[in-house]
Amino acid sequence: FNLAMLLAPQVVQQIDLTKCKHLLDLGGGPGTYAIHFCQHNPGLQATIFDLPTTRPVAEKTIRQFGLQERIHFAAGDFQDDPLPGLYDVAWLSHVLHGEGEAGCAHLLKKAADVLNPGGLLLVQEFILDDSRDRPLFPALFSLNMLLGTPQGKAYSEGEIKALLEAAGLVDIERLSLELPNGAGVVRGRKV
Repeated sequence: FNLAMLLAPQVVQQIDLTKCKHLLDLGGGPGTYAIHFCQHNPGLQATIFDLPTTRPVAEKTIRQFGLQERIHFAAGDFQDDPLPGLYDVAWLSHVLHGEGEAGCAHLLKKAADVLNPGGLLLVQEFILDDSRDRPLFPALFSLNMLLGTPQGKAYSEGEIKALLEAAGLVDIERLSLELPNGAGVVRGRKV
C-alpha cells in the first residue's frame, strides 16, 4: 500500500480514463489504484475484486479517502469465481507475475469478458525485454518469483501482448510511461 501510494498518483495522471464510467481493479488489495483513478477522474466509479480477507482493509482505506459512495468491494478469488458486473476499464496491477502462463491467459480472458465494447484492459507489471534477460530489476524479480511461487515469473512485453491478443483484445500497446524498476503498462481494447 505504501509503495503504491507513492507511485499511483504518477501513473493515473498519465492514463486517460475520461470516457470511462466504471473501473474494475482486479486483485486490487486495499484499493490504492482505484482510489487514485477515482480521485483523478471525478465521473469514475470503481469495483475492487479481491479475496474476502482483503475487504476490511480496503473498505477502511476507501472510507479514509471519502470514496465509499464511488468505490465498492466485491469478494472472491479471481481465478475461481465469476467477476461481477460490466466495466469500461479493467486494471491489473502486479497480478500476472504470481501466475503461470495458463493462469494469466485464464485471468485476462475473464477480465476481457466483463469489459463493455471498446473497454480497456490495462496491465501493470515489471516488464522484461523480449530477450527476457533485462532490465535488471524485472530479471531479478522473475528469479525471485521462480523461487517463491509454483509458476510465477516476470513476463516480457511480447508475452504480455500475446496474452492480451489471445484474450481477444486489439490495439495492444505499451504505454509511454516513466515508471521505476522496469515497470510498465500494456493496454488492449475490446472490440
